[in-house]
Amino acid sequence: MNESTLKNLTFVTTTLEKAETYAHACRVLQYDLETICPPEGMEKQGDVMASLGNEAFKLLKQLEFIEAAESLYKSRDELDEADRVLVEQLHRDYVRTKNITPEQQHQFDLVFNKAFVDWSKARKNNDYSLFAPSLKEVRDVELKKISLHAEPDKVPYNNLLDCYERGMTTERLDKIFDHCKERLVPLLQKIKASPRNTDKSRVIRTDFLSRPVTDEQQRKMADWLLRLLCFSFERGNFTTSEHPFTMELSKDDVRITTHYYPNMFYSSIYSVIHECGHALFELNLQDEDHAHYINDHKTLGQHESVSRFFENIIGRSRSFIKLIYPKVKEIFPDVMHDVTELEFYEAMNRVEPSLIRTEADEFTYTFHIIIRYEIEKAIMNDGISLEELPALWNKKYAEYLGVQPKTDAEGILQDVHWTSGFGYFSTYALGNMYNAMYYNRMKNEMDVDQLILDGRFDVINMWMKENVFKKANRLAPADWIKDITGREFTSDDFIDYLEEKYSKIYDI
Repeated sequence: MNESTLKNLTFVTTTLEKAETYAHACRVLQYDLETICPPEGMEKQGDVMASLGNEAFKLLKQLEFIEAAESLYKSRDELDEADRVLVEQLHRDYVRTKNITPEQQHQFDLVFNKAFVDWSKARKNNDYSLFAPSLKEVRDVELKKISLHAEPDKVPYNNLLDCYERGMTTERLDKIFDHCKERLVPLLQKIKASPRNTDKSRVIRTDFLSRPVTDEQQRKMADWLLRLLCFSFERGNFTTSEHPFTMELSKDDVRITTHYYPNMFYSSIYSVIHECGHALFELNLQDEDHAHYINDHKTLGQHESVSRFFENIIGRSRSFIKLIYPKVKEIFPDVMHDVTELEFYEAMNRVEPSLIRTEADEFTYTFHIIIRYEIEKAIMNDGISLEELPALWNKKYAEYLGVQPKTDAEGILQDVHWTSGFGYFSTYALGNMYNAMYYNRMKNEMDVDQLILDGRFDVINMWMKENVFKKANRLAPADWIKDITGREFTSDDFIDYLEEKYSKIYDI
């Protein structure tokens, strides 16, 4: 490395270190905002976050920083892998934000923070009209950012998809989701017509699922599950929030949240497993990724593949249910006293079209994502009036799942994601497709079911660390999944998995 390159690299990393200080403070405030901040303090907290975030943004907009980063990009072949990955991402960020001033970015952040506050009030009051004005501003911000992009895609929504899942387009997603609908809609109809749904003597039992439980019981269950899955309480913690999430504050500080429902004990079980998957991803990254500021270069599809791997492929498997069944009976005796292990397994895997995405069964979950994807396309590409969204939402739920929300809270206000923009939701479905592919490789290399029965999540986590986590920050999703599996990306592994599993459960 010549002297000029070394000087530029030193300046870039020193600046990133300063920016990370502001970003860390913003994450702490965001975590507080979504957990214990009082409602009347939220807007001020959001203003402070926007100001701190803007200080970080200013550092990266310095002419000296941009010139150093762009010079490194031109000579990137001289750099080692981690630094090359860093400067390639800095170049992508530069192209996306080069025409956005710090003042504009500050205004954008204020819009997003106010949207979160308004969404919280709207959800609490079950009134979409309280959120609609902020949602319009979020849409306008997204369109403005696209217009300022140095090399925008001509399809507006593609610019947002690429932010969350590099290389993804509506053309590709349309084909992926059309293929899912082609194979899953007929199977859903068969499941609905199955004797397990129509014969009273054979129907899957669900009566115990709404039996009351306490918050303390659910907290104990969450704590036990996290320890079982090898979550480190020396480097992480958990609490509650309106919408469960995971936040990496730093390399050794990863926090997750869950939500307790008094008549839905299993909800917290699976939100904890899901968020633990996210946390395990962050806690098992290479130290080098943090040292070179590429620890957050993985896409959300890659991240969701891991959380949904633990939640569904592991967490809803027969082996995992057998493992946790005694503990569930111990902690929730009034719920489980007359429930067999098989009944518990079938209830955790019942297919029942429903309204709430986060409570959806593994099979119908994909339809929830398709609905949101199609609505986001209508917002960004077709200019649909946002006043029409509740009606459009209800129409699509009736069309795809045969259900309709009675309230805004169980309909269009159920997700927090739109407070920070559009383009996120498809990553959940892509995550399912990625993890089905690498699960097939994992099964070929070790007895996954026996490892689960033995509670050997240290072994499973180590396989994930070496094969799934290790290169996630360094490879684009298409290259990453091919590196893991030796195959091009396909949705067929996921659909095959669903067909095999649910055909057995529903005797199809």
